[in-house]
Amino acid sequence: MNVREPRMGEGGAREGEAARAHDDAVALGPTAILAEDEPLLADELADLLKLLWPQLRIVARAGDGVAALNAIDSFLPDVALLDIHMPLLSGIEVARRIGGRCHVAFITSYDQHALEAFEAGAIDYVLKPPTAARLMTTVERLKARLLQPPADLRRALKSVDQAPAAKSRYLQWINASRGSAVQLITVDEIVYFRSDQKYTLVVTPDGEALIKKTIKELTDELDPTMFWQVHRSTLVNVHAIHSVTRDGRGSLTLRLKQRPETLPVSEAYNHLFRQM
Repeated sequence: MNVREPRMGEGGAREGEAARAHDDAVALGPTAILAEDEPLLADELADLLKLLWPQLRIVARAGDGVAALNAIDSFLPDVALLDIHMPLLSGIEVARRIGGRCHVAFITSYDQHALEAFEAGAIDYVLKPPTAARLMTTVERLKARLLQPPADLRRALKSVDQAPAAKSRYLQWINASRGSAVQLITVDEIVYFRSDQKYTLVVTPDGEALIKKTIKELTDELDPTMFWQVHRSTLVNVHAIHSVTRDGRGSLTLRLKQRPETLPVSEAYNHLFRQM
C-alpha cells in the first residue's frame, strides 16, 4: 500500500481549515432545538427568541419528547428548550436521557413545586404564556452558561420527580379566533365565557373572540375556584365581578368591573352568592 506523505505545510493547512470551520460555526451563533407540542405557542416562542437573541439559530422543532430526542441526536444543539408536558416523553424525561449533552431550559405553565425545584437546582425555565421580560432573563442565563460545559441535570431533577402529583392541570390560556387572527388569551384576562350557538364567546375587558370548546368542556378544564358557572350558558371569572344585585323577585344579576353589560344568574346557581 502506498501512503502519500503530506507535503510541506499540508498538515498546517488542514489544521487551519479545521480552525476556520470552528470559527465559522462560532460566528453563526449557538444552536437550539425547540420542543413544544402546541404549534401556536412554539411560533410565539420562536418569534420572541428571534427578537431577543438574534444570534441563536433554532435548527429543529419537535412536537413530542421522542422527536426532541431524535433532534438532539441529529443536530447536537447547544441548547434544548423542552416543554415539560409533551406527548410520548416529558421534557423532564428527555433532559434525563440527554444527561449533559446540551444546556436545557424548560417550558412550563405555573407549577409552584416545579419552579421551586428549578430555582434550587439553578435550572432555567420559561413560563407559559411567554413574556419578553421573563424570556430575556432565561436568555441571559443561557448566554452565561454557554461559556461552560452543559450541566448533567439528572440529580437536580430528582426533587421534581418527588413532587406530589398535581390534582388537576387547569387551562392557563385559550387559543381563540378574533377575526382572521388566532389570539393567545390567558385565563386571567378573561371576564366570562358565554355559549353562542355552536361556538363559545370569550369576553375580555377590551374585546371578544370565539372558541369551539363548549361550556361543559370549559367547566371541566378551568379552575373551579376561579370560574363559576352562573347560567347554563355562562361561566364568569369571579375576580371580574364588581357586585351582585337582587331584584324584587329575588333574581340575581352580576355587575362586572371592566365590562358595561350585566350577567343574569340562574336560580340554580344563586347559592354561590349567599355569602356575598
